[in-house]
Amino acid sequence: MTAPDRTGRRPGAPPAAGWGLLLVLAANMLIDAVEVSALVVAAPTAAAGVGLAPAAAHWPVTGFALGFGGLLLAGGRAVALLGRRRVYLGALVVFAAASVVAGLAGDPVTLVAARVVKGACAALTAPTGLAIIGAAFPAGPARDRAVSVYALCGGAGFATGLLLSGALSTVDWRWALAAPAPVVLVLAAAGARLIPADEPAHGRFDPPGALLLAGALTALAVGAGSAAPAPWLLAAAVLAAGFAAVERRASSPLVPPAVLRDRALAGAAVTAAAMNGVNVGLLLLLSLRWQGAGWSPLTTALALLPASLPLAVAAPFSGDLVRRVGARRLIAAGALAPAAGCALLLRPGALSDYPLGVLPALLLVAAGFVLAFAALNATALSGAGAVERAATGGAYQTAVQVGAVVVPALVVSTGGAAVAVLTAVAAVGAAAGLAGLLSRGDESPHPTSQ
Repeated sequence: MTAPDRTGRRPGAPPAAGWGLLLVLAANMLIDAVEVSALVVAAPTAAAGVGLAPAAAHWPVTGFALGFGGLLLAGGRAVALLGRRRVYLGALVVFAAASVVAGLAGDPVTLVAARVVKGACAALTAPTGLAIIGAAFPAGPARDRAVSVYALCGGAGFATGLLLSGALSTVDWRWALAAPAPVVLVLAAAGARLIPADEPAHGRFDPPGALLLAGALTALAVGAGSAAPAPWLLAAAVLAAGFAAVERRASSPLVPPAVLRDRALAGAAVTAAAMNGVNVGLLLLLSLRWQGAGWSPLTTALALLPASLPLAVAAPFSGDLVRRVGARRLIAAGALAPAAGCALLLRPGALSDYPLGVLPALLLVAAGFVLAFAALNATALSGAGAVERAATGGAYQTAVQVGAVVVPALVVSTGGAAVAVLTAVAAVGAAAGLAGLLSRGDESPHPTSQ
């Protein structure tokens, strides 16, 4: 056993305040995950409460994903230039304020705008929390445990959000939106004492790239749910092309050209975007359908719970699973599971048959997440060097959020064809996952501690 040093700490152990810091970071990660699932249950009543048309009922859900995906890359640059502590604490305060605004919203624009702001704040805190852990905990068992706790809270947050939102929305949907505010303010106060100061880096922000990317995602979100999508999708394509052109010429791009050419990243991003989109889209479809038929929000939450519990239980062990089985096999199996689940729902009457139709589909979608998501993350980062690693991770997570922006909008706007749309998207994800399995080359590197 290693002897303690003069401070009484054993080498490799975190400082005394380390576990308090982890509690703050993990609790906020749980809140971020709660936000993703809370509006799946609250969306039907929230949309009706502010006068959103049925065809636009997805916006309380997709607004959060739009803010998250639109700011991930620019947010990472802001954290580097302004410092982790300053950005993290500022984002917590803004998140709390946006929660209050969302809970008090009386019109669709205010509600959706508040959700976009909350997503943008989560884009600043979720990856920054992991970076703070990497800086505060020494490499080895202490950091591995901290990362596992952080991941567990992310997985458990989705289930927590379903239950909390179901219970609060039964009383009033506004409570489901405003409830995080006091908790986040407490975390901000604790974080101000516990998050260590850090030195900002030198560099440039790249405003044109940030604006073009946010514009492309916004146009894509509007187009996916529009009755006349062509102009919006064309605008999204033009803005995306402009983003790529700007990044190639920028002296300090948000996404270096090498990242844009990374084939491993591209395959993992397509698979992950499809899986995440199918998951959120299916849950929203069921929530709208059931509550439209008279189910309470709490009953809806309990019926959706099987889609989230497996991931919460398996999150701490996902790294070991990748090491034992291999990333490509897990990605292929995980991508096939949601496709099989959606295909089950194509049977006439399946959406009305919970035990033999909906429940197996939810379990298959959940199994896909358990099997594939850690492996997809490892594969996305497998070709990145030390310089490109942060940008690669940001690009991958942005793609994941694109799925949660586009697919729910398509599900709501296509009405009776929603299950066919979900099945088609899941099939695209499965094809991308199988392509990775069949490609030549070495297996993706095993996940390592952050």
